[in-house]
Amino acid sequence: MGSGAWVQEIIRRKRDGGALSAAEIEFMVRGLTDGSLSEGQVAAFAMAVFFRGMTRDERVVLTRAMTRSGRVLDWRDAGLPGPAVDKHSTGGVGDKVSLMLAPIVAACGGAVPMISGRGLGHTGGTADKLDSIPGYATTPDIARFRTVVAEVGCAIIGPTVELAPADRRLYAIRDVTSTVESIPLITASILSKKLAAGLDALVMDVKFGSGAFMPALEDAADLARSIVDVANGAGLPTMALLTDMNQVLGTTAGHALEVWEAIDYLTGAARDPRLHELTSALSAELLVRAGLARDQDEARARVDGALASGEAAERFRGMVASLGGPRDLVAKPDRHLPTAPEQTPVLAESAGYVTQMDVRAIGLTVMALGGGRRRADDVIDPAVGLSAVCGLGTEIDRTRPLAIVHGRSRADANRAAAMLRAAITIGDRPPAPLPVVRQRIADDRGSL
Repeated sequence: MGSGAWVQEIIRRKRDGGALSAAEIEFMVRGLTDGSLSEGQVAAFAMAVFFRGMTRDERVVLTRAMTRSGRVLDWRDAGLPGPAVDKHSTGGVGDKVSLMLAPIVAACGGAVPMISGRGLGHTGGTADKLDSIPGYATTPDIARFRTVVAEVGCAIIGPTVELAPADRRLYAIRDVTSTVESIPLITASILSKKLAAGLDALVMDVKFGSGAFMPALEDAADLARSIVDVANGAGLPTMALLTDMNQVLGTTAGHALEVWEAIDYLTGAARDPRLHELTSALSAELLVRAGLARDQDEARARVDGALASGEAAERFRGMVASLGGPRDLVAKPDRHLPTAPEQTPVLAESAGYVTQMDVRAIGLTVMALGGGRRRADDVIDPAVGLSAVCGLGTEIDRTRPLAIVHGRSRADANRAAAMLRAAITIGDRPPAPLPVVRQRIADDRGSL
């Protein structure tokens, strides 16, 4: 049977609900990587998987094959200070946890080679946030990346063409064929890049709520279980936290503003309680997974110690300086981070309590200011966004704004203010507080 006929048979079998063999899946990934599969064939395969799903074994094979489609990093001879670990988030509005977690874990003896994503749509990417730092190299070569991780203990960079190239092509086709939301394909996309990074342990932050990629808790839980199951099946110890994205995480949304909030967090100048709880929980899970703490209590104490001593802030400073950014960024963020000329407080139309947020709409507000991408080639304005964003339960009156809009013009700020008011509901009573971490998901087979 010729290769073209075999491709048709593979697509037909998956379309009809059958399970694919390892050889068939590996053949499809090779075709993705070398270009021998047409876009139409890849689109048909993605659509068949979208509707018919994949078994756990199929997902493991797909993930491993996509991992091997490019370079796989090996840290054994890199002189790392500790095990190579990482955290990945499914994305949200105001999610700057990676900027604090990487230096915290490094200060506690871990090594964090974090290859982060870029934003598309209403969520911001970590690499885009770091691009707002003058001189910071989010696309260094792999040799420099390895050196910084070994010397500082952490390095956060953007996507690299060397790792999991099959995923890059598959994702581009999924994006234009409305098959992005397939749990098997999301699982393989995330984990192929993490496995290619040569990690010893991974913690997932899978978000649900109005600002999440998967708003429904049940769908987010299905994705978390798939990632945990497949990662452990592929040899990467992984657990996940299901976390609430029904309000902006922290008090800022917008790239330079979020970097500034991360610096304030690390130095102790300001530390939003909900952001602190999530950052501490994810950092502690990584320390336990990596064997750097015996249990959660010890891990939390180590996280608090790294922050109180200033060591976490120092690791962040060292990472920024080693990757080309200003050496005094932590001490003088106002000197280096870009700022928008128009800063407008947004007052609510009535007094009361914040009872609900359409967080996706808030993310789109930042995007409308120029702080996000509708298409992959859009240019981001790093200075715009929102600061002093209220949380659920905040009492609002004429002295407490919903947020401060940072825009390029008064007209831009006024449009964003109207969008923000429409996205936030004010009521007579505060809602019952809910925890930011809703559920913990570990490997059912007991490897964690």
